[in-house]
Amino acid sequence: MSLAILALILAALLSCDGVVVQPTCNLKDNCNLGDNLLAGASSASESGDVSADKLESKIASIFEDKVNYSLKLFADDATTTILEYQTANLSQLHAAPPGNYTLHQMEQLSTTTMDDDEAQEVEEDERVYLYNIGRRFLALTQPFDSARNPDASSLCRRQMHQFLNALDNFDLWALKMHDASGKINSGILNGNINQPGDFDQCLGIQQRMKDQDADKDQGEDSIIRGQYCLAYAQPVLPHNSKRLQSFFKLIQSHGPFKSEFNDPGHRVPRYSLINWGLCVPSGCSARDVEFSVAEFLANQTASTGITFNVRVEPQMCQVRDQRPWDRNTTWAVRFFVLVLAVAILSTIYDRSTKSQSKQNAWLTAFSLDKNLRWLFSTSSAPGDIEAVHGIRFLNAIMLIFSHKSMAMFFNPYNNRTAMSESLGQPWTVIGRAASLYTDPFLLFSGMLTAYSLFGRLMKQQPIRLKNEYISRLMRIVPPLAALILFCTYVLPLWGSGPQWNLVVGHHADICKKNWWRNLLFIHNYFGFSEMCLTHTHHLGIDTELFAVAPLLILGLWRWPRRGLFTLLLLCTVGTAARYYTTIVNQLSNYIYFGTNIQRLFRTADYMYSFPPHRSTVYIMGILLGYVLRKYQNAKLSSLQLRLGWLVATACVLASLLGPAPMGDINYVYNSTHAAIYAAFAPIAWCLFFSWIVFVSHNGYTNKLTKLFAWRGFQVSTKLSYAIYLTQFPVFFFNVGRRRHIHHYYNFVSIILDTNEFISIFLASVALTVLFDAPFQNLKKLLIKRPSSAKVAEKDNADPSREKQDAPTTPDSKPSSTALLQPQHPHSD
Repeated sequence: MSLAILALILAALLSCDGVVVQPTCNLKDNCNLGDNLLAGASSASESGDVSADKLESKIASIFEDKVNYSLKLFADDATTTILEYQTANLSQLHAAPPGNYTLHQMEQLSTTTMDDDEAQEVEEDERVYLYNIGRRFLALTQPFDSARNPDASSLCRRQMHQFLNALDNFDLWALKMHDASGKINSGILNGNINQPGDFDQCLGIQQRMKDQDADKDQGEDSIIRGQYCLAYAQPVLPHNSKRLQSFFKLIQSHGPFKSEFNDPGHRVPRYSLINWGLCVPSGCSARDVEFSVAEFLANQTASTGITFNVRVEPQMCQVRDQRPWDRNTTWAVRFFVLVLAVAILSTIYDRSTKSQSKQNAWLTAFSLDKNLRWLFSTSSAPGDIEAVHGIRFLNAIMLIFSHKSMAMFFNPYNNRTAMSESLGQPWTVIGRAASLYTDPFLLFSGMLTAYSLFGRLMKQQPIRLKNEYISRLMRIVPPLAALILFCTYVLPLWGSGPQWNLVVGHHADICKKNWWRNLLFIHNYFGFSEMCLTHTHHLGIDTELFAVAPLLILGLWRWPRRGLFTLLLLCTVGTAARYYTTIVNQLSNYIYFGTNIQRLFRTADYMYSFPPHRSTVYIMGILLGYVLRKYQNAKLSSLQLRLGWLVATACVLASLLGPAPMGDINYVYNSTHAAIYAAFAPIAWCLFFSWIVFVSHNGYTNKLTKLFAWRGFQVSTKLSYAIYLTQFPVFFFNVGRRRHIHHYYNFVSIILDTNEFISIFLASVALTVLFDAPFQNLKKLLIKRPSSAKVAEKDNADPSREKQDAPTTPDSKPSSTALLQPQHPHSD
């Protein structure tokens, strides 16, 4: 097995402490290099006063002799004949003169007319010919025996026995099975350590068992199928040898993520593990493969002190089969077909009745034409806070880049060490500060909720909290439920690959158990490791904060001073809690270079997904909505504007440049740095965007505010919820399908994957027009808002109120009609 070479190199480096290795056998005898080194190490340990440099020279000499002799051996064979038959053996096969058979001679024999006896003789010659080639071939890469487990089933033993015999005979199916297993390759010190093998070639193997074995089995057991298993191995070093550690550090590519053997791996990469693809007969279990791999590595590293933790999970052993869909999958597919059929019928009705004066709004709710027109419309209501759309778009794009940066570390690269060195620089803060990019969504959720409710309170309109909660649930539940159903029962059928069952299949299994937590919006309290759709934790936080927001808003409206003091106190407590929790639990909200996976999960569980710790920016949004209503026509001097922009710029630079050094390849975790970032970076980041919203809404525009207020961002706002939901499934769909090793060129070429962006866009459009927009149409029909006529009547009856609300500039104040029609995804 090819892992032996890696084990031998580790063993050789381990014995570098003053040991001289003397060869104990001739290299031409094909002696075991590992035994040679170990024997030399044990004999030299008595005189251990020789320098390590001589040892390294000796090891290099042994490797050089071994390689040179092997190359010479095969060069001689290639230039003389393909295969040499011994004269004594040839005389027993046929009466032809002893000699050498080349490939050209074999072709001539195969095309020459001969009788049956001659044909049998040639066939026997070919069998011996191929047998000897097979022996030479296997001398280079030994086949993997997965039946060494004492508890292996008899079926596994028989299939493995037939495989090894077929490999000796150079049978094509056995060669494919052996060839499909991962082999050690060049570039180990550049991180080329994960070898997935050939997934499709392995699963395409089918061979009927021999008659004497097939009679013992029934049905599928009589066929040997290729089974692809992904094995995980983690070497454990015996002591603090600096040379061995430096070698190991290069193999693990400097460890941008430091994982432990039992860390969850379906959403965060277990970067420290070696992933090795093995192709074995289908009769062998994952336990059989695990035992054989562990035994093999233990034998190769015996007497060195190096050990390997090995695991082969049952779900990571895959066989190509055509199992029928289960009942739940069938019903899931029927559901999506039904929704699509309803949308088509609604579209037909919409087109056929377009010329009529009045259409039935219920029957056009699912119309694709109607919903696509709404989706790609760039018109906005007079009271729209336009800068919000551009800010949302910016943070949504940055969040996609950050999530893609996490997903890319699942993929095998042949220059992973060079990739880590390239990414171990401060500029990678744009991908590491993922937590910052979700905070503006919480900010605007609080702002739009407060802006809407304060507008109604100012108009003395009734606020029905029940309708508010129902309206919000009808807004966010249908797309979420549809995505959970799709990722749980439909997506696992759409692809395959070495890591498919880890990042897609295992995640679907989690959703089958815990989907109900997501629909109750309490999934953020149960930990990331067992969370369905882990990226939707933000929905749980936002919904829980929205549930208490009306109480805070009403308190601020009823008792302005006490309410303001209470909100500021809550902000202070939340900030202090983030700082304290980070220090005590050694957390990090920033993905620094060398992030420990366990620390990352602890951070998500104890702080990042805990609403009280995330409430600071949401309360800032409530205060911003209050300010926009109360000071909607504020007059600012040029000095105030300059000072405001100076402070806002300082805030955004501090939130980005402050943690940048934590992305350096040599950074060592510091809890104080992490606590300062967790406590103050979200506030500084959101203050910048709050200032932009405030000045642009009051008419103080510049190039930046005009850019954020571009009407085209209206479309991105309508798609933002669907983009947020679909990006992770698309990323991990591609991770699971990745078959082969790729080369890392630069960060931009990996991040700007056109196919992925197009897939996310199309999936978001489909989710929006089939589930989001239709249920918003139904919501408007079910929950009636006060009509604009009634509002106008009320305004005419209260001139003082109308005068108070009259804008000095038409573009700076929302109209009364706009207040009643939510224009943002989170405004209701």
